[in-house]
Amino acid sequence: MYSIIRSFLFLFDPEKVHHFTARLIRFTLAIPGMKAIWKKRFIVHDPRLERTLFGLTFPNPVGLAAGFDKDATMYNQLAYCGFGFIEVGTITPLGQPGNEKPRLFRLKPDRALINRMGFNNDGAEAAKEQLKKRKTNIIIGGNIGKNKVTPNEEAVEDYKKSFEVLFDYVDYFVVNVSSPNTPNLRSLQEKEPLTQLLTELQKLNGAKEKRKPILLKIAPDLTNEQLDDIIEITLNTHLDGVIASNTTISREGLKTEESKLKAIGAGGLSGKPVTTRSTEVIRYLAEKSEKAFPIIGVGGIHTAEDALEKLDAGADLVQVYTGFIYEGPKLPGRINKAILKRNAIGKS
Repeated sequence: MYSIIRSFLFLFDPEKVHHFTARLIRFTLAIPGMKAIWKKRFIVHDPRLERTLFGLTFPNPVGLAAGFDKDATMYNQLAYCGFGFIEVGTITPLGQPGNEKPRLFRLKPDRALINRMGFNNDGAEAAKEQLKKRKTNIIIGGNIGKNKVTPNEEAVEDYKKSFEVLFDYVDYFVVNVSSPNTPNLRSLQEKEPLTQLLTELQKLNGAKEKRKPILLKIAPDLTNEQLDDIIEITLNTHLDGVIASNTTISREGLKTEESKLKAIGAGGLSGKPVTTRSTEVIRYLAEKSEKAFPIIGVGGIHTAEDALEKLDAGADLVQVYTGFIYEGPKLPGRINKAILKRNAIGKS
């Protein structure tokens, strides 16, 4: 059924389809009895799926990555798709329109997307007001970034502002310094500026009555030497974990015609082409650090097998985004059922 719906939706502009789908989901779940139907259809309840990490108990290990619910307007409805947690954002201190349209493109032969959204969002205060409307107990992560106009020398203040505004309304934070769509943002992944940024956030965190977990989201394009730095920084700044990984700037090995790729231009690539590299990054971090910190695996998860590979590589939780768009709302349930099936086989 979803393949038929997807074929129709994929006839139209991706960003417009996203907003249409959001409205459709909200309308559908407002119909009496529909929430119960979605619960039965999409949510897999089983205590064996629970994972406890950095002080939080996740009902299952499958989350929705940042980028889908940028302004925290959909998480109450998306909770009925079977996710164990939802990450909102990326949220910046001030609202901003993002990059010029078109800025979201489908690569259907590759089951992928290219986006250069540019942290379009309504800002931290607006997100806070939306998060005050939480009607479910689903775990919410707050993915934060800097405004486009903020120079890197002042980036720490942007992250601190969003951290303070959202602190009481999210369950954990994700520091996003790895999007390729904000000029010079990725240079914040370098050792010195990243250490400074995370140290300042941890100072704020430590001053709270009860701290919140802070994770770092990294790019898949880092070298092994840079990943070694990430491990060192994570341990030295007492981060709660790493999310591996964001979108890639690589275009290697794509099936989509070169002429179309040139016409699309810059942007972060997500979906199946990222599957292997993101898993490699997870494995490297897990093995080199000897599993010294939790890892959330994301990148190219379109099937249950993709998710299991990331868990086998060392991920404690996984997130989907592009796979959710291509495969539909049954994907979280398929992954959770595969985890339970494998656990049952392992114990037999």
